[in-house]
Amino acid sequence: MDANFEDQSKLPELKLDAKQSQGFLSFFKTLPHDYYTAHGENATFIAKTYYRTTTALRQLGSGLDGLSSVSVSKNMFETIARDLLLERTDHTLEIYEGSGSSWRLVKSGTPGNLGSFEDVLFANNDMQDTPVVVALLPNLRENGCTVGLGYVDLTKRVLGLAEFLDDSHFTNVESALVALGCKECLLPLESGKTSEIRTLHDALNRCGVMLTERKKTEFKMRDLVQDLSRLVKGSIEPVRDLVSGFEFAAGALGALLSYAELLGDESNYGNYSIQRYNLDSYMRLDSAAMRALNVLESKTDANKNFSLFGLMNRTCTAGMGKRLLHRWLKQPLLDVDEINSRLDLVQAFVEDPALRQDLRQHLKRISDIERLMHNLEKKRAGLQHIVKLYQSSIRLPYIKSALERYDGEFSSLIKERYWDPLELWTDDGHLNKFVALVESAVDLDQLENGEYMISSTYDPALSALKDEQESLEHRIHNLHKETAKDLDLPLDKALKLDKGTQFGHVFRITKKEEPKIRKKLTTQFIVLETRKDGVKFTNTKLKKLGDQYQRIVEEYKNCQKELVNRVVQTTATFSEVFWSVAGLLSELDVLLSFADLASSCPTAYTRPIITPSDEGDIILEGSRHPCVEAQDWVNFIPNDCKLVRGKSWFQIITGPNMGGKSTFIRQVGVNILMAQVGSFVPCDKASISIRDCIFARVGAGDCQLRGVSTFMQEMLETASILKGATDKSLIIIDELGRGTSTYDGFGLAWAICEHLVEVIKAPTLFATHFHELTALAHENSVHEANMKQIVGVANYHVSAHIDSSSHKLTMLYKVEPGACDQSFGIQVAEFANFPESVVSLAREKAAELEDFSATAVIPNDAIEQVGSKRKREYDSDDMSRGSARAHEFLKEFSNLPLETMDLKEALQKVSKMKNDLQKDAVNSHWLQQFF
Repeated sequence: MDANFEDQSKLPELKLDAKQSQGFLSFFKTLPHDYYTAHGENATFIAKTYYRTTTALRQLGSGLDGLSSVSVSKNMFETIARDLLLERTDHTLEIYEGSGSSWRLVKSGTPGNLGSFEDVLFANNDMQDTPVVVALLPNLRENGCTVGLGYVDLTKRVLGLAEFLDDSHFTNVESALVALGCKECLLPLESGKTSEIRTLHDALNRCGVMLTERKKTEFKMRDLVQDLSRLVKGSIEPVRDLVSGFEFAAGALGALLSYAELLGDESNYGNYSIQRYNLDSYMRLDSAAMRALNVLESKTDANKNFSLFGLMNRTCTAGMGKRLLHRWLKQPLLDVDEINSRLDLVQAFVEDPALRQDLRQHLKRISDIERLMHNLEKKRAGLQHIVKLYQSSIRLPYIKSALERYDGEFSSLIKERYWDPLELWTDDGHLNKFVALVESAVDLDQLENGEYMISSTYDPALSALKDEQESLEHRIHNLHKETAKDLDLPLDKALKLDKGTQFGHVFRITKKEEPKIRKKLTTQFIVLETRKDGVKFTNTKLKKLGDQYQRIVEEYKNCQKELVNRVVQTTATFSEVFWSVAGLLSELDVLLSFADLASSCPTAYTRPIITPSDEGDIILEGSRHPCVEAQDWVNFIPNDCKLVRGKSWFQIITGPNMGGKSTFIRQVGVNILMAQVGSFVPCDKASISIRDCIFARVGAGDCQLRGVSTFMQEMLETASILKGATDKSLIIIDELGRGTSTYDGFGLAWAICEHLVEVIKAPTLFATHFHELTALAHENSVHEANMKQIVGVANYHVSAHIDSSSHKLTMLYKVEPGACDQSFGIQVAEFANFPESVVSLAREKAAELEDFSATAVIPNDAIEQVGSKRKREYDSDDMSRGSARAHEFLKEFSNLPLETMDLKEALQKVSKMKNDLQKDAVNSHWLQQFF
């Protein structure tokens, strides 16, 4: 097992002296028959990570030449392989076979290329996701970066190319990696020296993608079209036209062909398809949004309903539906007609429970056709795979007749989308021919015994061998009867006929019976073995018949093997039909899963109204968070969200900690994502203007290992939003600016809010404890210096009630119009059972620093000035000039390329900017408060 990414063209040798060799032999003899060993650092890693103790380690040799080793059972190996390749995704896995100093690599796998280990990884588990390997060729220029991207899906045999401009945060790369479900990424080896590429490495880390560095010479497009002509089915002209349209992506794809060794496997020839990947085809989601919205499962999930995938996965097929749902959640649609088409089908299945249940029952009998076809094309299939394809094929007429019975509002859509293709694929020229082949070729009666055999009637030669085998069995049985009569022993009771691998057919008697026939036994028979269970013996007749029988059995097996190969090859000719059927059934499976979820929740889901991105508003009435309401301990309180252009397109949400702000803003993002995937949403009523991207900045964790503090991480994520968002995006921000001093944080938050409202103009939910920000929402928020007025900002708060006598806080979890001027932090501390003395002192200090208002809520139309906790008043002209200068300062700060600057250079630059601001503050009382 190797976690390094070095050139491994030379196989490692286990060099041991005589003493070490003897030690290794002793150790070797103690191992079980089916086992693996790991050595050196890998052995220590396995002992600590999986055995959770170093006592599992054994030492080969001694002193400096000593080598740590650990033995791994077959079951433990499967556990390790699954964890390394499917969960951790930061290791390669290699298996060597051999002895002494002669070892050869027999299996190799990476998170993106599981091929060699698929039998181990998915023997007892469905394949939930299809791993994709991506190669990137970044071309850095002064005015930005052009990225060439190539990818390969080794399971579905799809190649793709894309080329796009990207910013210094590589936001487009991150979105592409998420959408494609990338597990491994190739980069040119020399590229890691620049600060820009280090930022790219960070993007890969955030997405959980393993980095594999390859020589730059591999990123070439020479002979690429010629290589693709062997791999891609169909004419080469469209392939040549496609490749010629890219400057850098072709080089990235060339590196992938070399790395995955696609040309080394002839079963790949003519079986790949190639396509252009367009970043604008789907809603863009980066890793931060995927985490904030809990889209995919995580190891830390307490139950399956913690993630959107876990909640929505009610698929029935063996693996295919799961994988498609996985992909759809990473690739929400942008086309109104496509979304509505999915929603029409979901509505049909919601409104007809009988049809839904009928189809789901049939889909439960469908095998993983995609993986069966993958094994078939890779020449790894046997008769068992063919039988599974047959068992799936004979369910199709039932699915077809269930669909045919539907006569509801969407019958023409269902006929066009599912019934017509199934009618074509199950006719006598397609799958009916395959079904007939299996029924004539395979002995289906033997399936109950778990045996997969070709029927003896399928081939004359096989039939003749079968007859001869039966004839010999009959003669052996007659000889058994004759011998029992000669020896005067009861048939089967005393004289048994055994068949084994060592001696073939033999007679056996118990040791108790042996003295009775000892004389005949020594003169007329050959004693083969005497053991506790009896005496085994034979004679010339039985040996001759047994040898003949064994020869016929071998011939029969060889003939069976030949015929199985013939049936497998014939089945491979139905490949295109099976892939099409798999795509149709997995789509049907996912849409039925959506319908089942929408119907079975205690509070039913509703169909959203979808409008183009430049039309309509985002209105969610009675919206709920699907994952939170699915928890057993939750009685969820629904809330309305009305993002209306020009009125409440930008919402500032204030209120107490634990009051439900974070849940509310996330549930809006989750509802929009679900709608664009084609699902009903957990609302009473929903109208959604399509979003091209969801940006989320919720919570921040320190990344000290990369030298990034909580606040810097927060700023980097926010910079990514400021550079990547458009008016067609949705922005969710939770607690921005809390990682620095109050005034710095507030200043940044104000400037960022203004930029989002005035420049980006995207619908935004901004949860904050900076109550001063609520002043943005007031109609008198006019900056006279440049005569601009902020429009489209509204205040909302999550409500809470404080008992006037006991000071006890009760969360109401309702989102209501208006601002909240308290965070109730002291009351939340009481919830956490802080000592009474600490709480009392906190109240004292808070009273000294702030004006506590008697009422917690200030309505939007309040006349008095809002957002000033400080008692000092400032002249309005002074505030306008000061805030304009502060805005200029913050804009200059947000444009700093912090990710490319070292710490000293960044501090010097910020210090100079601060000094300049301090000089300008001499004439502004409002600005002076920050120094």
